[in-house]
Amino acid sequence: SLIAIIFVFSAVVTAQDLPNNLTKEEVELLKTYIPPQPVEGFTTPPLYTPRTMAEWEELQGIMITWTSYTSILSQIVDYAQEEGLVFIVCSDSNSVKSYLTANSIPLNNLRFLIRPFNTIWCRDYGPWTIYKDDSDSLSFVDWIYNRPRPNDDVLPEALANYIGIPIYSTTQSPYNLIHTGGNFMTDGHGTGFSSKLILNENPTKTEPEIDAIMSSFMGIDRFIKMNNLPYDVIHHIDMHIKLIDEETLLVGQYPAGISDGPQIEANLQYILDNFQTCYGRQYNVVRIPMPPDQSGLYPSQGGDYRTYTNSIIINKTVIIPTYQYQYDTTAYRIYREAMPGYNIVGINSNSIIPQLGAIHCITKEIGAFNPIFISHGKLRGPLSAGIPIPVEANINTPSGISNVSLFWSVDTTAGFQEISMTNTGGDLYEAVLPSLPAFDTLFYYISASASGGKTITKPITAPSGAWEVEVSDYVPVELISFSANVINNAVNLIWQTATETNNQGFEVQRRIDENWIVIGFVEGGGTTSETQNYSFTDEQISSFNSKQIFYRLKQIDFDGSFNYSEILEVTLAPSSFSLEQNYPNPFNPSTTIKFTIPEKSFVSLKVYDMLGREVRDLLNEVKEAGEYSIDFNAGELASGMYIYQLNAGEYSGLKKMVFMK
Repeated sequence: SLIAIIFVFSAVVTAQDLPNNLTKEEVELLKTYIPPQPVEGFTTPPLYTPRTMAEWEELQGIMITWTSYTSILSQIVDYAQEEGLVFIVCSDSNSVKSYLTANSIPLNNLRFLIRPFNTIWCRDYGPWTIYKDDSDSLSFVDWIYNRPRPNDDVLPEALANYIGIPIYSTTQSPYNLIHTGGNFMTDGHGTGFSSKLILNENPTKTEPEIDAIMSSFMGIDRFIKMNNLPYDVIHHIDMHIKLIDEETLLVGQYPAGISDGPQIEANLQYILDNFQTCYGRQYNVVRIPMPPDQSGLYPSQGGDYRTYTNSIIINKTVIIPTYQYQYDTTAYRIYREAMPGYNIVGINSNSIIPQLGAIHCITKEIGAFNPIFISHGKLRGPLSAGIPIPVEANINTPSGISNVSLFWSVDTTAGFQEISMTNTGGDLYEAVLPSLPAFDTLFYYISASASGGKTITKPITAPSGAWEVEVSDYVPVELISFSANVINNAVNLIWQTATETNNQGFEVQRRIDENWIVIGFVEGGGTTSETQNYSFTDEQISSFNSKQIFYRLKQIDFDGSFNYSEILEVTLAPSSFSLEQNYPNPFNPSTTIKFTIPEKSFVSLKVYDMLGREVRDLLNEVKEAGEYSIDFNAGELASGMYIYQLNAGEYSGLKKMVFMK
C-alpha cells in the first residue's frame, strides 16, 4: 500500500498565506530574481529515454506542505494514509502530530521532512516521477518554479535525498526551463498537456526548444498546448481539465457564453480535431459543471473560481474539492460514473479557492518503486456478438512478469472467469475472449504479477471497477480471403471483404522473429455491403536473413476496436545462386558445404585435388529452389588443399578447403 509522507518546512508566518498567483510584490521581485541552483543531482537529461508517470498509476504516496489551511491538509492526510505514505514538509513534526491527534486522525504512514518552505502550493513546485524502460529506476524531475519562492523551489531535491533517488533539474542552460505543476498533465505514454503559459514564461526559448527539453528530461514527445483562459488568472490547466485515464478528459463546463466557457470549449475542440489518444482513438470527454460561488457569481462576474477538476487520484481513492451541496451532489455522481470502483471523497474547499487553488494544487504524487506498468486500450463497444474478442496489453516490471491473466464476466454476481494471457514477444501479452451473445454486457480486467510476488490490476480498482462494454448484433468486417505472392524480391499481400461496418482500415503487420511490427496501413471502405479488394506490397524483404516471414492484418474500426486476421506464412526463395565457404575449415575428417539456388536446377557438386583430378562426386541431380547443406567426409584422403565446385543452371562457383589429419 502507499505511505503518506508529510514534509514540514519552517517558514515565515506571513509567507505561508501567499496565494497561488503572484502578489504585486512578487511581480516586481521576479524581474531581478535568480532562482536557486541544485546542490546535488543532474542538470543534464537522463542517459535513457524516460517515461513520466500519469496520476492514476501505482503510487508509493503523496507530498504535502504543512502550513495554512490545516483543516484541509489534515483531511487529506486522513484519506491519503489509507492508500500509502504521506510525506509532510513542515517546521515542527510534533505540532503536526498534535493537530492530527486532536482531530482524531491516526498517525499512520506519515513521514516528516523538516525543511524551510514558502507556501502550501506543492503541486506547482513539487517533483515529477520518471522511469527508465517504463517501470525501472525511479527518479525525479524538477523545473524552475515560476514564482520567486526559493525555499519551495529546492524542496524536490530535499525529497529526492530523503527517499534516496536521483533528481534531474532543468535549471542550467541550455536546459533551463520555467514550468509549474498545475499547468501540466500527462497520459503516461509520452503525451503532455499545458496552457501556452509555458511559452509566455520562457520567452528566450522557441517552442521546439521547449519541446526538446520536455522530451529529453521527461519523455514527452507530443506536447499539446492550449490557449490561456481569460479569467483563470494563473493559467493552470488543472483548474478546468483533468486526464482521469489514458483516453478520458474530465472537462469543466460553464453555462453557454459565461466566464471562461467559450475558451474552454475552443480548447477542447482543438484537442479533438487535432489529436488522438495514445491508442490512436478519439478522446472520451466527460463534462462536469464549473459552479458559481455562494452568491451565484462566476469568475467573470467577480465570483470565486470554483472547480471540481482540481482533484487528486491516490491509488484507489479520489479526493475532490466540494463547495455547496446543490452542486456537489452532481460532481460526486459524475466522478462515480466516470471512475467506477474508486473511493470518491470530498473536502470542503471554500476557504482556499479564493487563493486560486484547491486539492490538486496542494498535493503531489510520488511514484512507486518497481511498479507493474500495464498499457491497454480498453475495448470500446459495441462488440460484435458471436465473434471471439482479442485482447492485448503491454506489461513490464523490473523484476520480470511471472503471470498475466484476463478476467471476464457477463454476470459479476457470479464472479469472473480467468484466461491466461500469452507473451507473444517483448512486453506484449495477448488473449482471446470467447464469443458472446448479443445484448450481454462484458465486464473485464487484466491482472499482472511480478516475479517478486506483487500483483496489480488494470484498472487499479478491479474487480469492482472492471471495464464495462456492451455486446450487440453489430455486423463486423467480414474477411473472406487473405493470401500472399512473392514477386521480384517483394511480397504482395491480397485480401477481400464481403461486408464492412465502420471500417477505418487495416494495419499490416510482419513478424520475422518474436515480435510483430507495423509495416503499413490501408484505408478501409467504411460501411458497405459490396465486396472490397485490397492489397499491400512489402518491398523490404531483400534485407532479411530469415526465409520464413509471417503476416497478419489488424482491422481497426473508427471507434478504435479491432480484430486480427489469420496469420500467413511466406517462404522466400533465395534471390541468387551462391556457394558458401565450407565449415569448419581446416577440417578433420568432415566438413559441411552450403549453397543456395533461386530456381529449380540440375545441380552438380564435385571435389577436386590441386591437380584437377575429381576425388568425390557429392551431388548430381535436379533440386528445387532453396538452401542446401552437404556433408563431406575426407577420412580416406591425404592431407592437403582441395577444391569444390558447384554447377547449377548457368551458374558455376568454386572454393578451396584444407583437410588436415
